[in-house]
Amino acid sequence: MKLYSINTGFFKLDGGAMFGVVPKSMWNKLNPADENNLCTWALRCLLIEDGNRLILVDTGVGNKQDAKFFGHYYLHGDHSLDKSLAESGFHRNDITDVFLTHLHFDHVGGAIVIENNKMVPAFKNATYWSNEQHWQWAIKPNDREKASFLKENIQPIQDSGKLKMIEVIEDISFTENISVRFVNGHTKGMMLPQISYRGRTIVYMADLLPSTGHIPIPYVMAYDMFPLTTLQEKKAFLQEALQNNFILFFEHDPFQECCTLTMTEKGIRVKDTFKLDDLK
Repeated sequence: MKLYSINTGFFKLDGGAMFGVVPKSMWNKLNPADENNLCTWALRCLLIEDGNRLILVDTGVGNKQDAKFFGHYYLHGDHSLDKSLAESGFHRNDITDVFLTHLHFDHVGGAIVIENNKMVPAFKNATYWSNEQHWQWAIKPNDREKASFLKENIQPIQDSGKLKMIEVIEDISFTENISVRFVNGHTKGMMLPQISYRGRTIVYMADLLPSTGHIPIPYVMAYDMFPLTTLQEKKAFLQEALQNNFILFFEHDPFQECCTLTMTEKGIRVKDTFKLDDLK
């Protein structure tokens, strides 16, 4: 097995929305905002080479939306999905599985592209993976979350016939080396892949912990549908991660790819930060 960090660029989101009830005087030290109160966030996917399978976890925001859409999110940076895949020695047609943690646009946007004026899967040889609980939540969205569930990112996956569902069972196996954790605070049925790699356990944090700055328990996004559930899920996960020396891999942290944890007088905090490539 081999893991590759796949950087697809950066975008901007409101700092207050990303840190919820935490005062700006505190969160601005972690990720300084610009003059419009916007902070930069990564769009970092994970590529897993596992036997004869090449599994891409999330797909970034993609590039099929119009200028008005991107004007809200300021997509920037030198990275792209195709460029990062190529730097790792792969092409999108090599992907066998696309594992979608959830269907918000910044996680699934790159799953679909426009070809000949039609919305089609970006990974023509891949199976796309979601789960029934989250899929139903996304295709019948509530008014608060529907701006994140874009039909053009979701319906073409089902129409393609390439969609398969993962059964919602605690720690269900996806492959021999990958299990799936389900969490429900950010959105119903979000999936976190937990990977056994070189004698360590790596968890792809998606939006349970978007960045190292979200490790303190009260630091919960205003985007979360069920913030008290997020609090409970964070507490339980961080205790388990600390006890078992998990490595956390961050999708949105603009500065850090991975970290381990330690206990301090203020609670569980970051111990060491490093890049995925540093794991030998």
